[in-house]
Amino acid sequence: MNETQRGDEADLLLHGGRIRTFDTQGSVVDALAVRAGRIVATGRDALRVRAAQSLDLDGRTAIPGVNDAHLHAAWLGARWPHLFFSDTPPHEQPSGRLVRTQAERRDALRRAWRLLAELGITSYTEPGIGPGEDEGETGCFGTAMMDAYLELHRAGSQTARVTLLRLFGELDGTADLAAFERGIRTPKPDTDPRWLAVTGVKIFADGIPPMSTAWVSEPYVDGTAGALLPRGADGALHAYRRMISLALERGEQVAVHATGDRSIEEFLRVLEERPTSGSAPHYVVHADLASAAQIARMRAVGAGFAVQPLIAEHTRAWAGAQLGRARTAAAWPLHEMIASGALTTITSDAPIATPDWRVGLDASLALLDRDDAGTREQLLRRVTVDPARQDGAESWKGTLEVGKVADVAVLDEDPAEPGRAIAAIGISRTIVDGRTVFDADR
Repeated sequence: MNETQRGDEADLLLHGGRIRTFDTQGSVVDALAVRAGRIVATGRDALRVRAAQSLDLDGRTAIPGVNDAHLHAAWLGARWPHLFFSDTPPHEQPSGRLVRTQAERRDALRRAWRLLAELGITSYTEPGIGPGEDEGETGCFGTAMMDAYLELHRAGSQTARVTLLRLFGELDGTADLAAFERGIRTPKPDTDPRWLAVTGVKIFADGIPPMSTAWVSEPYVDGTAGALLPRGADGALHAYRRMISLALERGEQVAVHATGDRSIEEFLRVLEERPTSGSAPHYVVHADLASAAQIARMRAVGAGFAVQPLIAEHTRAWAGAQLGRARTAAAWPLHEMIASGALTTITSDAPIATPDWRVGLDASLALLDRDDAGTREQLLRRVTVDPARQDGAESWKGTLEVGKVADVAVLDEDPAEPGRAIAAIGISRTIVDGRTVFDADR
């Protein structure tokens, strides 16, 4: 299939390698033609098109541009190269106010975008920017950072597509119901959703299992059970459920940070009580202790999960001290999520862990305890196809099909072929909207 006629020209022709389209049939083609930022032909049809620029892949493999569906780019750019899980000693970790001026905020975003381009990342979700963090410690999440995003967006400076969630509470902390009610009624900024889509809100339900702050039904080894973070005059549970309901009533996408099974359960109950048909699916971030029954119910209501296998790798022993051996073995149910057919994205949560998706996929293979071509393709779809679904953008990005945007990562080897660590595969080129934003040879 193609959108060209004989004699039409393309801006760019990719050929001479393996192009994994990740369409529903798993098609692999040897050529791809691009015009005005969109794919106009693939395979033999593409080879018939005259192109202003021809790029020989020289045996390399092209895949859809990677979409990190949970990555704090502003914070990453302000901290880089320091990650929380890294070799940087605690006393050398950045702390306090990381950015103070609009120029510093814009520089942090540009720094993040350069890094993401080097990693083949063409889209990401910025999970939480807004007035709830105007007095935040780092300066990376408040209204001023939203303004920095808007300035660069309107100047056409982006080299990555962004899905942004508004935040009306504190990052990793409490949210007051009254403040949430005021905030969610404020209008969203006017943007081009192909480049900066403000789709919904982020709500922090609880903490994390390693600190015994995830809200759980079975107590931790110390006898505690965690608690909900939202606050309101009628109690935490009422505030939490009301926040979700308010967002659903306004057609917002809802992403809930929920790592404990009780927090996930209450989110599910609201979704089941209030069926919605928004443009982007709701989802749980982390979902460390989701049960098999909850995973099935999430799929039934069309909701999903954004998970971080690399963080699981880093925190397994720490969490085990709080959960006990049996519960730790059942935590991070990536296999069950994928097997259920529920929307599942594999994300980094950078700068908590590295934004390098290749390292994250190797951690996913270890978590699944298997490495074959089918499993690798399933995981690759969790950083390309499913994130586009999470964005509500699967009609125009996420696969390399005719009519979709030409967002492409060119890799030195085929990541779907088992036998070598994915992290060892080099990234040769990153193309966004048909334009090269990273070239390893330059």
